[in-house]
Formats: sequence, C-alpha cells, structure tokens
Amino acid sequence: MDSRVKAAIAGISEDVWTTIEYTDAVFDEASGQWISRAEVAEIAFTAFAAQPKTDQVPGRLIVRRIPDFQAEKHRAAGQDGLFDVWRFHAFFTTTDRTLLDTVTADKTHRQHAIVEQVHADLKGSALAHLPSGVFTANAAWLVLAVIAFNLTRAAATLAAAPTTASDLATATTATIRRKLIHIPCRIATSARRLTLHLPLDWPWQTGWNHLITSVADPPTPTTG
Repeated sequence: MDSRVKAAIAGISEDVWTTIEYTDAVFDEASGQWISRAEVAEIAFTAFAAQPKTDQVPGRLIVRRIPDFQAEKHRAAGQDGLFDVWRFHAFFTTTDRTLLDTVTADKTHRQHAIVEQVHADLKGSALAHLPSGVFTANAAWLVLAVIAFNLTRAAATLAAAPTTASDLATATTATIRRKLIHIPCRIATSARRLTLHLPLDWPWQTGWNHLITSVADPPTPTTG
C-alpha cells in the first residue's frame, strides 16, 4: 500500500464497486472480527513505473474493501458517521479480464490466503521439527504430518455440529488438540473394560460427544 497504490485506489469511482458475500467468513486480525461483507473493484495499473519502459508491467489492480470495524468501534454511542470507513486490500495481476473477471480474481486470490494459513498451521506443529539430515526421513515425516493434519481437521468438523455453535471447525490444530485430544480424564479398568472419567462442566463436552457419536458407538454415560 505505497503512495502509488493508494492514489490508484482513490481514483476508483464509487459506482464500479461490486458487493460480494464471502462463502465463509474471513477472520480479520486487525479488527479481531469475522468479515462476511466486502466490495471489489479494479483499475488499470502499471507495476514498476519508476523503472525503464522495458521493465514496466501494465496490468490490473484488484482492490477489495471491507468495513473498518476499528473506526466504528471508537465512534461515540449513537453517533452515525458522515461516510463509510473502509480498509483496502489490493493485489496486482496481468491476467486478461476476459479470462478472470474482478470478482473471480479476488476469490482466487483469497484461496491463496487460505493455503498460506494451512502452511502456517503445519509449520507451527509437526513441520517445526523439519528438516533432518535424511531426505527419506523428511519425506516420511511430511506425509505423516499431512495425514495427522487432515484427520485433526476432520475430527474438528465432526465435533462442530450446527447445534453446538462451536468454533472448532475454524480453529487451528493446536487448539483442536487442546480441546478434543488432550483430554483431562481418568482411565479406569474394570472387567476388561476401559472407562473414561471426564471432568464435570467440561466446556467442550458437547462437541466431543458429537465427535465420538459420529465415528463410533455413543459412550454410555455414567454417574458417580
């Protein structure tokens, strides 16, 4: 967001913005809120304009704007703003508009962001132990890490039933392990049967029960 990009965004007419609805809400770290509404537009833009003519690259600047909830939060109670306040996210592409229109280009770009979140999640868990000095060991560890990641995500999705209003489906794998896998329980053995004694008032009991019910026979509840 240098001065040239900001000037280009300021030159976008208000009547060319297209309202879009995210398929899934996107978490905005700056505001700490989930964003589900945005508008997109584009404007012609030349990258590396300060370089010689042969090095300049003409293309399109795709801009997505979302409401600035930080600014709205600091407004006085009951005081409406004179105009909407937006936060802008821009990227540059040379793809022809006939192949990728404005809305599709923005959607494709956001899919790259989702992939980066997966990479960050893996680097914060199993991939933090890579690399070793043995290529085959690295390959095997990567395969196991991806399998564990996919199984953990699947478990969280099953646990996050619509009726539980759980955030597990969008949580990181570290959070899922803390809430669903690292269970604070006591295991008792009786008549060759294992019994899990879970804590009372466990905040993730509903999600955990829904997961167990989905993948196996429901556990028999006991008291005492």
